[in-house]
Amino acid sequence: MALYLLFESASGYGLFHAYGIDEIGQSVEAVRSSVLDLDRFGKAVKLTAFNPFSSAVDALNQCNAISEGIMTDELRSFLELNLPKPKEGKKAKYSLGVVEPKVGSHISEVTGIPCQSNEFVQELLRGVRLHFDRFINELKDSDLEKAQLGLGHSYSRAKVKFNVNRVDNMVIQAIFLLDTLDKDINSFSMRVREWFSWHFPELVKIVNDNYLYAKLAKFIVNKSDLAEKDIPALADIVGDEDKAKEIVEAAKASMGQDLSPVDLINVQQFAQRVMNLSEYRKNLYEYLVTKMNDIAPNLTSLIGEVVGARLISHAGSLSNLAKCAASTLQILGAEKALFRALKTRGNTPKYGLIFHSSFIGRASTKNKGRMARYLANKCSIASRIDCYSEASTSVFGQKLREQVEERLEFYDKGVAPRKNLDVMKAAIDSMVNDTLMDDDDNEKADTSAKKSKKKKTKTETDGDAMDVDKPSNVADGEAELGTEKKKKKKKHKLEEAQEENGAAHANGDAEETQTPKKKKKKSREISEEAEPKTATEGKKKKNEEAEPKTATEGKKKKKKAVKADE
Repeated sequence: MALYLLFESASGYGLFHAYGIDEIGQSVEAVRSSVLDLDRFGKAVKLTAFNPFSSAVDALNQCNAISEGIMTDELRSFLELNLPKPKEGKKAKYSLGVVEPKVGSHISEVTGIPCQSNEFVQELLRGVRLHFDRFINELKDSDLEKAQLGLGHSYSRAKVKFNVNRVDNMVIQAIFLLDTLDKDINSFSMRVREWFSWHFPELVKIVNDNYLYAKLAKFIVNKSDLAEKDIPALADIVGDEDKAKEIVEAAKASMGQDLSPVDLINVQQFAQRVMNLSEYRKNLYEYLVTKMNDIAPNLTSLIGEVVGARLISHAGSLSNLAKCAASTLQILGAEKALFRALKTRGNTPKYGLIFHSSFIGRASTKNKGRMARYLANKCSIASRIDCYSEASTSVFGQKLREQVEERLEFYDKGVAPRKNLDVMKAAIDSMVNDTLMDDDDNEKADTSAKKSKKKKTKTETDGDAMDVDKPSNVADGEAELGTEKKKKKKKHKLEEAQEENGAAHANGDAEETQTPKKKKKKSREISEEAEPKTATEGKKKKNEEAEPKTATEGKKKKKKAVKADE
């Protein structure tokens, strides 16, 4: 059976045919001895085809696909074009040797090409990698080195890229610093207590808090200077007026020794340093809370910020924690006890860092192991949601916390908890509703913004119109004069119409003396004229009667009316 070798270089894909394996030997040791000799190795392996990458971006994409065990379309077309095609219904009489077994399995699943990845194939590919520039004449050593260097930088840069808002390394550093600050503040505050107790030993019994003790040591400095006037200031520091009075009375009857001013100044400065450290510790804790809500909101809402950060730091990263099984997560932080128990064949530990959670403290002694196992299960679910989900939400963590509370009630009272499937469905529904509400709010905001813009434009246009109307006073006066003239013309027209009507009546009285036939004809004509066919025609006739077309026609009508009167 023929053997082909697939070699992925920084400049492109290479396909080699191992046709003379019998000359160098079919064992791994024989191949190792012949790899260094190019003349001997060149007789066993020859180049069949080479497909260079089109650009650096293409090379990076191909490299990422190979590292993830995926066959790209370019690699598939390259193999199908250059490998011999088997006959239909028959198996291939060759096999393809690859370095990555995942790539080989994917190639065989998709294309049906038989692939193998064993020690013999890897030794052959090691020889191909060593003499690759000799097989391709046009490729120089410097070009290959440049391609390897550029691809290596781009590949590592792409792997290092991350989301700035989800940097779990910052959480790891913050929780380490928080632990060291707790140790340092405790040791420094004990040193302040011991140092100032030589001067004012009674203050230790009155004030138990380290931060308040350092604050009081800075304020008091010298106990002999304390008086009743300092009680309000002491009450502000301590928060209790009775304690302030007690401190003043104890200072008056104190058994401590007097210190020199230089010693008191040093004590005061050291107390200020302790106060600064404790304040910085508070700020660091707030920073840790915000980062944990950004990186792992579900894990934070389930188990708390500090315990969740300790789990992430112990696992190394959030992705490592998500890959851990629930049983591994349960005993994180108790590795020494686990290996001791395995060595001595004793009982293995039930919990590690999870023990600091409030749920295990609330459980009874016989149910602590059960509670730790159940809580580790929910923590693994929450860490996987935080690691692989694109949208950051704490809905799932809240629902998982409710499940843990229900399990506690089940252990104590026997109340049956909800199933995990129902809880996850409810979480998904609430998440969808929240997204819909956010979309509606955004749409309302957009519409309100558009309306406000329209109102602004309308007010601007109205203001422009008012500005245009202001200088038109002269035009308004001219318009008023025009209306007065029109009214006068209408009055003249009405008077003329009344005169015409009087003339028409006079004509009617004169024509009554004529024969009855003429009367009938004229009456018909008058009725036809009096009754127009439509309302519009009637209006036209009235206007014609009221307004003579010319001044000459009006004079003629007047003359006729005078003659008729005569």
